[in-house]
Amino acid sequence: MKDGVRTLIAVVDDEASVRSSLARLLRSAEYEAATYPSGEEFLQSLDRESPDCLILDLRMPCLSGFDVMARLAVSSRPVPVIVLTSFPSEEVRRRAMREGVTAFLEKPVERATLFDAIDMAIAS
Repeated sequence: MKDGVRTLIAVVDDEASVRSSLARLLRSAEYEAATYPSGEEFLQSLDRESPDCLILDLRMPCLSGFDVMARLAVSSRPVPVIVLTSFPSEEVRRRAMREGVTAFLEKPVERATLFDAIDMAIAS
């Protein structure tokens, strides 16, 4: 909870260790965290949850991060997206930015950099 308001951050990453580390980090800063091992599970959760921000991996089986963003773009539930990837390339970064991500970050990410990106995403 930030400033008395529930702030829910969704984390979508197929690596369990990344999900749990990010969830711990977010909770240490008083954010609520909801983690999902796949884009499918995250998209299904939108019927129950309304996250304030999404931290999204790009390389995942089945639905990629880009697939998730495409489905969000046509949904009635816009969610600001922060991409967090282990495979940053200029081409991928440009594509992500064209698709409207708030921030494009590389794993491992510095705590302050991540929190700055979250604050920017929530403010937008």
